[in-house]
Amino acid sequence: MSEPLLQVDGLCKTFHVAKSASGNTRLKALDGINLTVGRGETLGLVGESGCGKSTLARTLILLETPDEGTVTFEGTNPFGLRGKELLSWRRRVQMVFQDPFASLNARMNAGDIISEPWATHRSLYPSSREREARVRELLHMVGLRPSDARKCPQEFSGGQRQRLGIARALALNPDVIILDEPVSALDLSVQAQILNLLNDLQQELGVSYVFISHDLTVVRHVADRVAVMYLGRIIETGATEEVFDRPRHPYTAALMSASPKLDVTGAKRDRIVLQGELPSPLDPPSGCRFRTRCWKAQDVCAEMAPEPRVTAAPDGGLRLTECHFPLETVQGLTGATATAG
Repeated sequence: MSEPLLQVDGLCKTFHVAKSASGNTRLKALDGINLTVGRGETLGLVGESGCGKSTLARTLILLETPDEGTVTFEGTNPFGLRGKELLSWRRRVQMVFQDPFASLNARMNAGDIISEPWATHRSLYPSSREREARVRELLHMVGLRPSDARKCPQEFSGGQRQRLGIARALALNPDVIILDEPVSALDLSVQAQILNLLNDLQQELGVSYVFISHDLTVVRHVADRVAVMYLGRIIETGATEEVFDRPRHPYTAALMSASPKLDVTGAKRDRIVLQGELPSPLDPPSGCRFRTRCWKAQDVCAEMAPEPRVTAAPDGGLRLTECHFPLETVQGLTGATATAG
């Protein structure tokens, strides 16, 4: 495998909050995150609400500073950059936000929204003629008309606003785009249009995506690899089809069993139903964080956190699983009701 474009090693982020029932005031949103993103690759990031997906996204674009660990972009640590070097790096990683209605300034027209980053990165398109031409090009690239440059966000539909947000992210010619639930606020038909647009742009520009979503069907459609998060940890990574069809972590298996599938054969599909609520990140369980909801949990799961297990996948890639008792196959689990250990 070639050198990754973006690499994260041992990333930790803690927030200080009001006291919990146990008196704890430290919320560890990220706890030793490890992941890589290759050039032109889409990494899907999935997990329940509150697991740390958005905190990870904010850290990757330097909106949050990690307590521990490193982020390297083609071998460079952006947290160590200052001045012009930091400014130059910032244009290489951009973000598309979840809400297309709240993420655009209603007092600016589309052309101004797209060109606003160039006020900071002046050397990219120094003349007004170049900027106007680039705005028209970006609007066309995302499926909008050049005349739309004069419209304000409230004159667009939700799908058109998200296209405008994508155009703004592309304005600085980034290498990586963080997509934080980019289609969750859109209708299904519009979701498909935006996903196809993102795929076309990736094929044309070679940009990499970190695609954050709770919608497993969407992730399966767009991602090359998947990383599964649970309470601030990456508990499983691997090629998309491998993770979806042959999950090794019990939590991943439960997630995948809940994902709707079209089955024309009429065969019965049973779900793995987890018992209990997601633990608070203020008071996570000892040892393995999933053990309180896992049907395979044993004494060792409470005593020590599992070490990452790296195995070779049939496609030649690598699978990473953090579990003392990983699943060998999905068969035998269908129809099971997962009970708390």
